[in-house]
Amino acid sequence: MIQLRPSSERGRGNLDWLESYFSFSFSQYYDPQHMGFSNLRVINEDYIAPAKGFGTHGHRDMEIVTYVLEGELEHKDSIGNGSIMRPGDVQRMSAGQGILHSEFNPSTENPVHLLQIWITPNQTGIDPSYEQKFFAVEDKQGKLRLVASPNGRDGSVTIHQNASIYASVLGNGEAVTHNIDGDRRVWVQVTKGHLTLNGETLKAGDGAGITAEKTITFIGQASETEFLLFDLP
Repeated sequence: MIQLRPSSERGRGNLDWLESYFSFSFSQYYDPQHMGFSNLRVINEDYIAPAKGFGTHGHRDMEIVTYVLEGELEHKDSIGNGSIMRPGDVQRMSAGQGILHSEFNPSTENPVHLLQIWITPNQTGIDPSYEQKFFAVEDKQGKLRLVASPNGRDGSVTIHQNASIYASVLGNGEAVTHNIDGDRRVWVQVTKGHLTLNGETLKAGDGAGITAEKTITFIGQASETEFLLFDLP
């Protein structure tokens, strides 16, 4: 079964410096029908204005994955990390027993466009940690490139949960297939272009929750389509 989550039906937050779209309930947006999917708790699509950002704030017991789509994002945290993220970078922050961090757009001219993803961990109270890796477009073109996994395999970042995240870029007519093991579930989030998923059409901003399927096939319907696939328990 494929349950679509159209972009137009997501929650929305709008500040003078931040425009956000919420796939699941978050902050002031509450929808009891969309509280998460398996252990995937948050997918927020954020647009941050130039020279603006989230000041220092805290998290605990959450796996936070950031995926930059356009622009740059500066990260600083209380365990000594500091970096600039750009398109292709995947950042994983395990909040564990507690971490403070900030996220800021260092550009004075261009906005930054990103996905912020929260996954509930299978361990609580661990030491906080941080990891960032780059995945080139060529590594994602026409394939499902593993970018996050429980054991960091194939050069992915490591998350503390039995969940895997894949990224893919498809050209027009290009196809890729994913086999779903056992009773696992899949969430798909399209970030650019549009595609068909087992015959269903999804465009940028759309998501879909997939259960009781054995195989799913994606076919690009634009010159460049990008999406994330979450393989979940």
